[in-house]
Amino acid sequence: MTSSNNITSESQLFTKQMREATRDVHSLSDALINAKLGIALGSNAVWAEGLLVFYEVFKQLEKTMTEHPEFLLSQFDIEGIRRTALFEKDLEFYLGKNWRDGYEPRESVREYVDHLRKLEDSEPELLLAYAYHMYMGLLSGGQILRKKRALVSRLKFSTKHSYEGLAVTEVTSMPVFKMKKLIAAKMNEIAQEFDEEMREKLIAESRKVFEFNDKVVRSIEDPSSDYAYKVKIYTGQAIGGNVLSCEPSQKINFTECNSTPRDQM
Repeated sequence: MTSSNNITSESQLFTKQMREATRDVHSLSDALINAKLGIALGSNAVWAEGLLVFYEVFKQLEKTMTEHPEFLLSQFDIEGIRRTALFEKDLEFYLGKNWRDGYEPRESVREYVDHLRKLEDSEPELLLAYAYHMYMGLLSGGQILRKKRALVSRLKFSTKHSYEGLAVTEVTSMPVFKMKKLIAAKMNEIAQEFDEEMREKLIAESRKVFEFNDKVVRSIEDPSSDYAYKVKIYTGQAIGGNVLSCEPSQKINFTECNSTPRDQM
């Protein structure tokens, strides 16, 4: 499919159109992830749960890249981008070498992966939405969580060595900002070859990315009642408008702000 329109200006960039079209679901998804994982940075159990729910998603995308190099999805197979082996390294760190024994993906994860497989069989072009948003998310919010968790765990930073339990968020092949630029550039280049119908389908599928992410993130549990309370407070801020207090210089990021319940104001 081709389009005669040449996407060159900032306002026409397809990645910007995707961002604008998913702003609401993206913000809610970020809040939920920050609530589930950001609050419990000191909990290995919660962090491992987070790894498990997204492991299957990245594994399926990368499996498709390997088995179908002819798909446009393979254009995202940038040097150093693959995460499957790094997820497995972290899962072994938290859950032990035999972590696969008795392991079965939860229902929400199975539904997510089944959807990816259906797209592989029917409209593999739509897998681009998942690759773009998932890798960009890992290279953006994932880097923030990496730094915070490393700080909580009192790990020493080094760009030359892996940190135990944080391998999935580490990028060694190039600077993170460069990889993000490459991913965005590839998405925009591919989109130029699509007609308007396919571009609209990709934008619609982009919203589904965050909807699927929300479902799997909601499945993350921790026995701590205090943890459950904090999650409700943080997700309430995103949905119900509880008070969110940030320093003037801070961007609106739920892990960077201080929450104040209304009854304590």
